[in-house]
Amino acid sequence: MANTPTLNNLPDAAQQYLEGRRLDEVECVISDLPGIARGKAVPASKFAKQDYFHLPDSIFYQTITGGWGEAAGDEGFIEKDMVLRPDMSTATAAPWTGDWTLQVIHDAFDRNGAPVPFSPRNVLKRVVQLYHDQGWEPIVAPEMEFFLIARNLDPAQEIKPMTGRSGRPAAARQAYSMTAVDEFGPVIDDIYDFAEAQGFEIDGITQEGGAGQLEINLLHGDPVKLADEVFYFKRLIREAALRHDCFATFMAKPIEDEPGSAMHIHHSILDMETGQNIFVGPQEGDTDAFFHFIAGLQNYMPAALAVMAPYVNSYRRYVKDHAAPINLAWGRDNRTTGIRVPLSEPQARRVENRIAGMDCNPYLGIATSLACGYLGLMEEKRPSAQFKGDAYEGDGEIPRVLGSALSLFEECQPLHDVLGPEFARVYAIVKRAEYDEFLQVISPWEREHLLINV
Repeated sequence: MANTPTLNNLPDAAQQYLEGRRLDEVECVISDLPGIARGKAVPASKFAKQDYFHLPDSIFYQTITGGWGEAAGDEGFIEKDMVLRPDMSTATAAPWTGDWTLQVIHDAFDRNGAPVPFSPRNVLKRVVQLYHDQGWEPIVAPEMEFFLIARNLDPAQEIKPMTGRSGRPAAARQAYSMTAVDEFGPVIDDIYDFAEAQGFEIDGITQEGGAGQLEINLLHGDPVKLADEVFYFKRLIREAALRHDCFATFMAKPIEDEPGSAMHIHHSILDMETGQNIFVGPQEGDTDAFFHFIAGLQNYMPAALAVMAPYVNSYRRYVKDHAAPINLAWGRDNRTTGIRVPLSEPQARRVENRIAGMDCNPYLGIATSLACGYLGLMEEKRPSAQFKGDAYEGDGEIPRVLGSALSLFEECQPLHDVLGPEFARVYAIVKRAEYDEFLQVISPWEREHLLINV
């Protein structure tokens, strides 16, 4: 390794993982629109000699089912090669493999060296750069909710909670129970071990309200770095679950009558010159920027929802009194509002987006949430009055189905300008193709209630 410049200066965790060992393989990965890792596995000796590799741009035109959106543009569907270059700061272990393997996230460029505009990591980088251009450093902290479920080999069968170490199925409505967390002890132990090997710091693991539902909190930091971690964590958690004869699912609503899984996103913004939180004034009060950011979330999240809640299943999570917001109200220390300001010290003041689902692509979910706040900061509008009380008692303020959300996204030019017009074009086409495919499926509900009754 010492003589291979590509593998010099690895992150500390990767160096520790390989200490005294011979690297066998490198997985060269990139996120597609759904957030699935695409790429190639290559021998370490080959990776050390290559500066880039190629994949066709068509990986970004593919739906979650493997179909295709007609999004190739004027040149047609010729599957042009992209140039994928490694970001060695993302090199990390793949500790579940049988040999000594590293994963490295790559960035996508076209043949002229320009970033591919519909690559999710590039979309997030574009939004972060817009903040930097204003002298701002955006900081985020994502929370990941997911379910550990019994192995489900037949899509026609309902999803059931996994069996814990007691031999009983995981119980619902045991939020924050340490006993419930202990039920999944072997899986959680592997999650911690894998995370440590990969150099990720977990801020905490808690039992959520659903049967077999857990939440992992990550420390706040740079948006791209945190999105990389969520991207890696989804795979890590799935691999840990498979070791114990269960599945991990990040579906927004996998089990009827149980809460759904969110990816809550906490935001704060630092002045790049002073390092001060721009949401906090000289007397530790709220600044105009604080209110403008909230207004941006209120004004643009309906259009952004098609990215934060990208599947038909996503909208099953938005149910009154089921731990998911149905509104765009904001409040302090109020978990019934879609936009929450948590209790904190003044310099840690932040705004939490509780709308985004865990099924979203982490790069795109964080990018669109920051984009909404950015538009608010630039437009300098005021939000509605702070909501006090139970926000579930009001009417819903967000689209209830993906088709409606897509229509709002397709019409929202300001959001397109921030995320990138070419990304917005490709994303809308691919999601429309996916939605049209879903509409051809006849559900059990339709067969049960309509077959002989209408």
